[in-house]
Amino acid sequence: MNWNWKPPQGAVEAGQGAALATAGGARGALALLRRSPLLALGLLVTAVPTLVSLGREHWSREAGIHGPLVLAMVVWLVWRQKEMIAAEARPGALWLAGLAMAVAGAGYALGRAFDYLVIEVTALLLAVLAIAYSFVGHRVLLRLWFPIAYAVFLIPLPGWFLDAVTQPLKIFVSEASTRILSAVGYPIIHEGVVLFIAQYQLLVEDACAGLNSIISLLAVGLLYVYLLHNASWRYALLLAAFVVPVAIAANVVRVMGLVLITYYLGDEAAQGYLHDFAGMVTFTSALLFIFLIDQLLSPLRAFLGGRNARPA
Repeated sequence: MNWNWKPPQGAVEAGQGAALATAGGARGALALLRRSPLLALGLLVTAVPTLVSLGREHWSREAGIHGPLVLAMVVWLVWRQKEMIAAEARPGALWLAGLAMAVAGAGYALGRAFDYLVIEVTALLLAVLAIAYSFVGHRVLLRLWFPIAYAVFLIPLPGWFLDAVTQPLKIFVSEASTRILSAVGYPIIHEGVVLFIAQYQLLVEDACAGLNSIISLLAVGLLYVYLLHNASWRYALLLAAFVVPVAIAANVVRVMGLVLITYYLGDEAAQGYLHDFAGMVTFTSALLFIFLIDQLLSPLRAFLGGRNARPA
């Protein structure tokens, strides 16, 4: 047996070319970073106050409880693609990055000055995207489409939007719960978002409307689809379309459960630990139901461009 086998010359040249391209892209990105320590420092100085504001104002409430998980996942999703980034990094157009940074800087100053967290976080994300583009170029950013799109979940929804969406959801949940329980014989009526059953009166609050569950389920569900199936955006949108009705239905069940607890065990039982426990059970059940829907939709993955995920 001949152990002096040599690979074809074409394969050697192709391998050397790929290695040189990888090394060149990595060296170029590192060189840009070494020449821009003030840029990294400036980004750190602006990002830390925003993260502190998010932690105090948005992430401490139920509507933003998914925020830390989203931030950690965005960083990890980018980090796991570090080899691809090093191989394909090509500096972007400086004028375009500078224009985006100017817009981001103005937006950040406006949001910070007037304590408008939505504008502040959006501007910070735009600044990070502009800096990344200046270092690695548009090709890498296109390959990182999911982490970039996923970072949108870091932006807190404005209050006017929450009010406009939450109120109709609360009315729908109240009416649906009343109709179902009344149909099986319970003495229940509702006026707007207030439920009356026997001698008890219950108010359907914002947390029971389902909007928080919709946002959190979208964040977790889309991450699940991307990591488990490496699915295309078409399949991700298809599964996301099921999140809204599942979240609303789950919150209808949650409200009915609290009404029945109040009816049989009293108001104190419903407002105690069982209230928070019902919320956790509702979210977990809805998430498991999303996983079940994903399994039922499995025949459509190949049709819509999805494929099994490659290991990280």
